[in-house]
Amino acid sequence: MHKQIYVNLAVSSVEKSKTFFSQLGFTFEPKFTNEQAAAMVIGENIYAMLLAKDFFQTFTNKTLCNPKESTEALICISCDSRAQVDELVVKARAAGGAVPRAPQDHGFMYGHGFEDIDGHIWELVYMDPNAVMPSADAS
Repeated sequence: MHKQIYVNLAVSSVEKSKTFFSQLGFTFEPKFTNEQAAAMVIGENIYAMLLAKDFFQTFTNKTLCNPKESTEALICISCDSRAQVDELVVKARAAGGAVPRAPQDHGFMYGHGFEDIDGHIWELVYMDPNAVMPSADAS
């Protein structure tokens, strides 16, 4: 079984990305952080590696997309409450991120999200443990 996950994202500026995510309350693992990369701690054994574009390019022969124009991935993070979801969206907007859509309330699940300063999409979701999830065959 795998013990850790590292989501690698190309960023225009490691320092600006660190500043942005620090304003949202994220921290960085110093052992894996330098001027080319920053290991952002998302949870226990879950990290986002924010890599300078030129450094990121050394890991692939493919052309990097511009996440402000194309979607490369939707990164989803679970939250402890609806309030935490909303709080992170407010912090992201205040730190310079964009909020491209309204929150979505599905009863059993509440979600919202933001785009970071490079355009990567971060979904935030709270799953209500007491709510009843709709059945798959419900019309």
